[in-house]
Amino acid sequence: MKQILLFSGTTEGRTLAEGLETAGIPCKICVATEYGREVMKEGDGITLHIGRLNREEMLDMMRQEEFLAVVDATHPFATEVSENIRESAAKAGLHYLRLRRENEQENVEKTGNLIFVKSQKEAVERLSHMEGKILLTTGSKELPLYCNNAALRERLFVRVLPGEESIRICKEQGLLGRQIIAMQGPFSKELNVAVLKQFDISCMVTKESGETGGYPEKLAAAAELKIPVIVIENPEKRSEGASMTLREVEKTLEKITGKTICLPKMELILAGIGMGAQGLFTVEVKDAIKNADYLIGAKRLLSSLPENWNTKAKKQPLYLAEDIFSYLLEEGKNSVKLSQGEKTAFRVVLLFSGDIGFYSGAKKVREAYPEWKSAMELQGIQTSIRFCPGISSVSYLSAKCGVSYQDARILSLHGRSVAEKRESDYTDFTERVSYLRNSEIEKAARIVEREKITFLITSGLSDVKALGEALVRRGLLDVRMTLGYQLSYPEEKILSIEPLQCEKLTDEGLYTCILENEKCRTPILTHGLPDDDFIRGKVPMTKEEVREICLCKLRLTEDAMLYDVGSGTGSIAVEAGRLSEKLKVYAIERKIEALTLIRENCKRHGLSNVEVIEGEAPEVLEKLPTPTHAFIGGSNGRLKETLKLLYKKNPKLRVVITAVTLETIAEMTEVLREFRVTEQEVIQISVSRAKTAGKYHLMQAENPVYLMSFQFREEESAVS
Repeated sequence: MKQILLFSGTTEGRTLAEGLETAGIPCKICVATEYGREVMKEGDGITLHIGRLNREEMLDMMRQEEFLAVVDATHPFATEVSENIRESAAKAGLHYLRLRRENEQENVEKTGNLIFVKSQKEAVERLSHMEGKILLTTGSKELPLYCNNAALRERLFVRVLPGEESIRICKEQGLLGRQIIAMQGPFSKELNVAVLKQFDISCMVTKESGETGGYPEKLAAAAELKIPVIVIENPEKRSEGASMTLREVEKTLEKITGKTICLPKMELILAGIGMGAQGLFTVEVKDAIKNADYLIGAKRLLSSLPENWNTKAKKQPLYLAEDIFSYLLEEGKNSVKLSQGEKTAFRVVLLFSGDIGFYSGAKKVREAYPEWKSAMELQGIQTSIRFCPGISSVSYLSAKCGVSYQDARILSLHGRSVAEKRESDYTDFTERVSYLRNSEIEKAARIVEREKITFLITSGLSDVKALGEALVRRGLLDVRMTLGYQLSYPEEKILSIEPLQCEKLTDEGLYTCILENEKCRTPILTHGLPDDDFIRGKVPMTKEEVREICLCKLRLTEDAMLYDVGSGTGSIAVEAGRLSEKLKVYAIERKIEALTLIRENCKRHGLSNVEVIEGEAPEVLEKLPTPTHAFIGGSNGRLKETLKLLYKKNPKLRVVITAVTLETIAEMTEVLREFRVTEQEVIQISVSRAKTAGKYHLMQAENPVYLMSFQFREEESAVS
């Protein structure tokens, strides 16, 4: 049988090749680079040609070998290559099919500050009148246009494919290693945001490459950070030649070859099944379950389904996103065999309790889906995703009790993971889990103290008992607790009790709570805990007034990652952790007594976003996530070494250092000579407190404290 000649350079091209191989249609695929060989494997009936071809070489290939048709699946911006393929096919008398990207940009929501240009040359002209660092995501081929301008080249950060040719071009154009980001896409919005933040990007340049090329995710990330985007328009929008979708190309080739091209497809459905009772399943969810080929979810959810709803589906008890997608990738490898029969589309239903948009594991699945989709498409499997909402226990209990949740605070303890914490922090795993769970309970009690109505989803009876104890400790005896037990099930009960009565509960099962506090305390918006709010022992502590100045100088943001080095009693860590639940704090301390105090103080203030790290800086900092801020209250004479490591981890880090000894003050002055910094401040803080002496008040001075604050300045030679 004659071959199909396929010029490939897109995901759609790889997908078509898989379909041709499955259908037994021989295919010769031309890819331009060695990287193309990596993502387009040879197989039964598939041969590869590696390297770029000019027009004459294309024509020779088409005349010397027997082909039924030529498919052009090159990138939409490779206009010259497409023109050469089109003209060569016409001279060779072969069918020419232009495969365009599906879900093209007319469906992409164009948000943010977008600047559309016709060409790369026009993009360079625009950039020359803009300031700041630039993220170039247009590939390596046109790099010379940007790098010929020396001033522009210095501001470039380029994201290219991780192939030898791309890296070589970057180096030839004079780009430094720190300017090259070699990764294979497409990328999620979250990863794009992270890259833009990490490199302090002021403008992004992209091609209008459609959904498959990750175009919507780039625009969404830039819009979130309010960064302008220069968009090079898709030349196919201005082209007069007709192009076809993947399915249209498949149908045309089916007519030419007389064979059916079966591309396996997998539909992923995220379904919320409510609290578990069949009567609360939506019609949409029931339909999805009854027609599923795969049913995946926690064992409890799978066992709650009536057996007669679906007897043919493969059931798999998984609930973590990474486990679900690993399983489906393996199943995907077998889907080519499955698709040789009549059925080519497979429906996978992922079951989640409650509503998929409310404290649900569906969030992790949504986040991981783009990467999995790309992996499946590399195997020649098309995927889609659909969402079926369910009824949450909060909305159910709210309706049953007539308590509106529109203005309530809503919290969840159910399914909260403690696996993210470092096991090295605790010698006993049970102790570690208990400590973290108690921290979550204390945080919930603190919120109840200042909220009029709080809805709380728990993991069971032990949570409810612990919550009652926490409320009693805080003196919240008048809080009205409405407990929804095993909601929607035959054993459902709704109880109204007081915190003191929680210890008498005996029924194991799931509880959702409404906590009404008519005497709620209006929260103070500023930080500033008094010193006697901390358990101190004999460990040194940063005093209240100094703490407040330090926190102001840190300029923490809601999503900050703070190192508290030499944490002592944890007073800075606790004050910072209370500012926002999204803020993450690592309290680093080497003394055993101090480590115990930090944990006790975190528990006392209900903090689960402070992680206690045992060890000495700088060594212990090596494996921790990249910080955005650092407070150094104690360095054990290793300030310079610690700062060098911190600069290496984040050359834009915000730092605050305190000193009370002459030796540390001397080290601080050395810092200004060793490091390039900006926004530098050095101040001395002197605090005196009034002490009573009979009927008189005398001012008693505390030890003076020196404080240095600055931001590292990112330069190649920042550290001498």
